[in-house]
Amino acid sequence: SSLLFSSLLFSSLLFSSILFYLHHEYRDQQEPVKLTCGDLSDTDVTWKLNGKDIEDSFEDYLERDGTTLTVTEFDDPLLGEYSCWSGGRNISSTYLLMEAEKNSQTDPVKCRAKSYDCNFTCTWTLDGYTAVRLRLDCEDATSCQWVGDSTPTPDGTFHFELSHSLSPYAEESTMLVVTAEAIADFFILRTTKRFYLRGIIQPDSPQIVKCEEMPQALNVTIDPPATWSTPHSFFTLEHEIEYISKDNGEHGFSSSTLVPKRISRVRGRSRDSLVDSNWSVWSPWKNVTC
Repeated sequence: SSLLFSSLLFSSLLFSSILFYLHHEYRDQQEPVKLTCGDLSDTDVTWKLNGKDIEDSFEDYLERDGTTLTVTEFDDPLLGEYSCWSGGRNISSTYLLMEAEKNSQTDPVKCRAKSYDCNFTCTWTLDGYTAVRLRLDCEDATSCQWVGDSTPTPDGTFHFELSHSLSPYAEESTMLVVTAEAIADFFILRTTKRFYLRGIIQPDSPQIVKCEEMPQALNVTIDPPATWSTPHSFFTLEHEIEYISKDNGEHGFSSSTLVPKRISRVRGRSRDSLVDSNWSVWSPWKNVTC
């Protein structure tokens, strides 16, 4: 594992704040890390590790020179937040974290786009992480914006909304690249996910509007979900209808808008007809009144 040296020049004491501020750079474990106390150069300062005054037992691994602190060796007791204090004020905070090894069999990032509009969503699904951030990589890495989340849902997942600049009318030639960083204890996991936008398309559920009685069948009217791209004549959807027979309660399916008569309920789902996208979730069951 390598040591992640993350310098944060701000006064927040939240450990998860490492994910939402300045700069990351990697250093070899054997190379000393020099920590500075903001812009102070000739002031008496106090250094703390994880909120506590640095213990004398760490002196063999730390070197002080004025307002500068150099960490010469790294192990669990020496990982975490190094904060520099002067006059009772936190001048700067620096985090030393170990890079966690990624399980090649696990993909912790799942992404979905409801349409070809400029936004899509991603979730972080691995348990045990206290803060996560994602970004969509861009040509100028310094201008790529991180999107952070330090509050998981009750099931332990983190949710993100990202924006892209792809034209919805042009054929995709370049994959989107999402980079994720997540913290657990004093370890940070970094992973990258690559995909085409068309590969994560999954529309919302369609709307069953009405049914009309025809001589031999019922004609079901289905509207695309409100979140689907427009114009609908260009962004076409195919639908599948599930229905329940009044006579025997059996379920049937139709890939057209025509379904048999004498059915009690119908529901539908949709997908992009041109790229064979994932099916949407089924719409709620609708009682048939015609």
